[in-house]
Amino acid sequence: MKTIDDLGDLRGKRVLVRSDLNVPLDGATITDDGRVRASVPTIRRLADAGAKVVVMAHLGRPKGAPDPAYSLEPVAVRLAELLGKDVTFASDTVGASAQEVVAGLGDGEVAVLENVRFNAGETSKDAAERGAFADELAALGDAFVSDGFGVVHRKQASVYDIAERLPAAAGGLVLAEVDVLRRLTEDPERPYTVVLGGSKVSDKLGVIDNLIEKADALLIGGGMVFTFLAAQGYGVGSSLLESDQIDTVKGYLARAAEKGVDIVLPTDVVVAPEFSADAPPTTVAADAMPADQMGLDIGPESSEAFAARVAASRTVFWNGPMGVFEFPAFAGGTKAVAQALTEVDGLSVVGGGDSAAAVRRLGFADDQFGHISTGGGASLEFLEGRELPGLQVLEG
Repeated sequence: MKTIDDLGDLRGKRVLVRSDLNVPLDGATITDDGRVRASVPTIRRLADAGAKVVVMAHLGRPKGAPDPAYSLEPVAVRLAELLGKDVTFASDTVGASAQEVVAGLGDGEVAVLENVRFNAGETSKDAAERGAFADELAALGDAFVSDGFGVVHRKQASVYDIAERLPAAAGGLVLAEVDVLRRLTEDPERPYTVVLGGSKVSDKLGVIDNLIEKADALLIGGGMVFTFLAAQGYGVGSSLLESDQIDTVKGYLARAAEKGVDIVLPTDVVVAPEFSADAPPTTVAADAMPADQMGLDIGPESSEAFAARVAASRTVFWNGPMGVFEFPAFAGGTKAVAQALTEVDGLSVVGGGDSAAAVRRLGFADDQFGHISTGGGASLEFLEGRELPGLQVLEG
């Protein structure tokens, strides 16, 4: 992939940067600024090189029209604090405000455009509609830097189409993410352990399918584990269950056994009568779940076993919490795995999304891990072996 160095002298040039600033908001308050912090080094590098930096990003899933609930203005304020310099905010994406703000930028100055998903062309499946929006964005810049790893698996105007219209390069964040993911897929140090959680097994089918060929062990927790337990013939009470995936999971269990890959399931589960922070937790054996209870976390015995496996590994990739970590009574499994990741003598990777939110919420610092990905979905698709359009378009 082309890098910023390939773009030459950027002083005085308008450089459009696609960052990933899709952070969780409580009103106008950012509850986890990890993605904003991750975007700073590339933006600072471009500003220090004398470029006029124009940041493009999305927030949430607005329906292709302006929606104040998804405005990037609070994010622009936080970016200015982290950069230690003024950041001008344009109140639209390609309209009069954006054009005026970009025209007014001096060398080394930074602006943020309003949420690109306020324009229907950004996410359109129609190439012509996407292209028309990309043309308008491209008119605001002289070069393009792709630094939003969390969106490189999307064929969208500000990610893919714009790279066909301007001299384009990968930013430092994208290069770092790809480097880590290649280490996970091409020649990982062993033992190589993958920890998968989250609610649905259907979200992880491709990555399980591919990693059975590469990992030494897959540790399964979260809501998706109940489909695995059901595939072994166990009752799972009122837990989350994808009945239509049971046969697929049986196939994975058989393949893993054939290849000598350990699929490790919890031996105990923390259950409760309802999905609630106040629900009374009880620990039961994984093969003896009461019919009127739902599993909300892996149990203490399993947490200890998972943690021991993780800590003894040389390479670990983790995507998806082990339980409902937002509720303190059901955060034990996720906390145990996170703690074990900090003790890995080798490469430990937290695969973005809910896992990244969980480690921060549970009090861990980013630098306690080898790498915290900014893109959960993009990481999974890379590990599935799929081509990511936003990376493909930067090659050559």
